[in-house]
Amino acid sequence: MSEQSFTTTITSNRTPEAVTDAVLDVRRWWSETLVGNSAHPGDVFTYEVPGVHRSTIRVTEVVPGGSVVWRVLDNWIEFVDDKTEWNDTEIRFDITEVDGGTELRFTHVGLVPRFECFDACRKGWTFYIETSLRELITTGTGRPDVDPQAVALTRAQAGTASR
Repeated sequence: MSEQSFTTTITSNRTPEAVTDAVLDVRRWWSETLVGNSAHPGDVFTYEVPGVHRSTIRVTEVVPGGSVVWRVLDNWIEFVDDKTEWNDTEIRFDITEVDGGTELRFTHVGLVPRFECFDACRKGWTFYIETSLRELITTGTGRPDVDPQAVALTRAQAGTASR
């Protein structure tokens, strides 16, 4: 039996193209301090919360109104034994027109329950997709990380950045 990769689904009354545009605007829903570009196939960007998490990601597919796919090229997570758990995983945003709007299915292919980071990563993705990205799609304003040092401090104080 294979393990289920983390997935979550949101819906909105926006068009599939508008949802694609929001997904591609990663700085407005994940982190304002991304380094690199995230809108076109071949673009590479890095997400980092200093001392906690760093991921370098390549955009591998963009189908307006259909899908966005990323490949994690390099990853480091401080609070787990295998710091590279995300390496070579795929992050998918599958966009489908539904009655009266659009469904976005997010799947981090390869982020499975046996990963030590699964619970923390699931919680993080759930916030970024179900809250921040949903709000960007529906209101035009997401809730991205703004100051990674402040985020790292907050997570450390909450006990999520240390073992």
